[in-house]
Amino acid sequence: MATGNHRASRIPASESATVLCVSPFEGDHVFLEQAFRNSTLKVQAVRSSREALDVMSSSMVAVVLCEESLPDGDWKGMLADVVSMPDGPVLIVTSRLADDILWAEVLSMGAYDLLMKPFDATEVFRVVSLAWRHWKENWEKARAGYQALGTAAARANPV
Repeated sequence: MATGNHRASRIPASESATVLCVSPFEGDHVFLEQAFRNSTLKVQAVRSSREALDVMSSSMVAVVLCEESLPDGDWKGMLADVVSMPDGPVLIVTSRLADDILWAEVLSMGAYDLLMKPFDATEVFRVVSLAWRHWKENWEKARAGYQALGTAAARANPV
């Protein structure tokens, strides 16, 4: 699990963010890079959980699209990792075998959504954009809370 306290002090650009695609399938990487090529959302692609954790420990990632099964884990392990991170990204699961049972499991465990493959560009863009807005709103609320705590602490302990 990656836990970098440096992440809490970083301020994301107001209109840009990183979307991390975690999939062993090159076609997923190409599709997402093309789908977001004219967007302020930057796509970074990796093939494994380990690579994803390396990226998330060194970069601010807002949204993770994670293939249901990975060479070194699965979406449940990735979800456990992202929820343990301060300012952690939201997780969207992707699967060729998406059905109501998987969708219910994904949502009940705390992931943001499930995207069926083959991808529909409009649906992917819509879901990822909404996930990014959700992450950004939570980040801004947390940032305001940190600032309020700092102000209260300064008032309680003047120098």
